[in-house]
Amino acid sequence: MKNRSGLGRPFQAGNKHGKGRPAGSRNKATITLEALLDGEGQAMMRKAIELALGGSETALRLCLERLVPPRRERLVQLRLPSDLTTAQGTSRAASAVLKAVAQGEITTGEAVQLANVLELRRRAIETQELESRIAEVERTGEASKRAQSGYEEGSMPDLLAGSENPG
Repeated sequence: MKNRSGLGRPFQAGNKHGKGRPAGSRNKATITLEALLDGEGQAMMRKAIELALGGSETALRLCLERLVPPRRERLVQLRLPSDLTTAQGTSRAASAVLKAVAQGEITTGEAVQLANVLELRRRAIETQELESRIAEVERTGEASKRAQSGYEEGSMPDLLAGSENPG
């Protein structure tokens, strides 16, 4: 047996047998169970409902899980300040989110998600501002270097030349 080091490619391109299970295919056990339940599923559900109505908490939970779908995210209607292009604007928006939680308009979980989005926006603004400040410093530094190199080459007039010191 050969020992291989590193990752290899076990199948050649175009191999139809090495691609794994086709999408949407089901296990044989699942297919068999579905066939068994096709005839008895309705009776079993009726029995689960009877047990739930009789006080069985497990049966009640099972029935409720089937009747009420899991809660998905809802669309949040919230008025935010129009200026979200500055750090101050995002701070005002965060205050509006906090106010909406306090008034019961949105849940705390929704507020956390909105606060995370606002924090991402604030960081992006901060990064943009920092980038523009660095660019300005670099421009100023280059201009200062050009001015200094001009002075060093003698292009600056000698103010002391020609004046005599009487003394």
